[in-house]
Amino acid sequence: MSEVVIVANAEVAGHYASDCIIDLVKAKPDSVLGLATGSTPQPVYRELSRRQHDVDFSRMRAFALDEYIGLPTDHPESYRAVLNREVVQPLGLNPGSVKVPNGRASDSSHAGADYEREIHAAGGIDLQILGIGTDGHIGFNEPSSSFASLTRVKTLTPQTRADNARFFDSADDVPMHCVTQGIGTILRARHLILLAFGSAKAEALAAAVEGPLTASMPASAIQMHPHVTVFVDEEAAASLANADYYRWVFDNRPEWQTF
Repeated sequence: MSEVVIVANAEVAGHYASDCIIDLVKAKPDSVLGLATGSTPQPVYRELSRRQHDVDFSRMRAFALDEYIGLPTDHPESYRAVLNREVVQPLGLNPGSVKVPNGRASDSSHAGADYEREIHAAGGIDLQILGIGTDGHIGFNEPSSSFASLTRVKTLTPQTRADNARFFDSADDVPMHCVTQGIGTILRARHLILLAFGSAKAEALAAAVEGPLTASMPASAIQMHPHVTVFVDEEAAASLANADYYRWVFDNRPEWQTF
């Protein structure tokens, strides 16, 4: 079962998640981090930036979860550009150590296989940060995605495009296709941290954590992983049947236990 930690707000979750990352980097300076984008992980990245003098991130390596197809790499909403703004520059990382799937349409036929080889060559991902979509997607693995899927091209649902329209001038500007790590790729990471904030995520979160394993709810695949930490605020936790138990477990954690 995932460890579910219900916190007051996203900033508290960002603090706890950054603790996990900092502890990892201190123990393994060249650790490999899996990076999500969008608004959900921003509290984590802000907290890491605030605490960058606590640890040397210079040897850390990272892989993005996904990338749009067809956006130039210097487009402000390409995920390479987003990660450069939110992670690479604030933490002083070597840009060459942060990999993003190839979003050039002309290379889409082999972009997934190329990315899988890069992750393998890096020794795999130590800690993967995840958000969850309102339809339950993780990465851009939309409903019906195989739990065994690897990095590949996916077509985004109208709901996902509508959810992401806030980052663009109009909904029509949101790309239709992407390259995303597969669910099978995500499950190979050694530690998964899933973040969910706000009432819009409550139903999907409850289905992912407590519902049946189903490709119709891609995030439910995290139930098969041996080391998952879920940080959620009260609004996102509103539909959890076992919320009181999760609070009890957290309040009674032994001093020696870490996330």
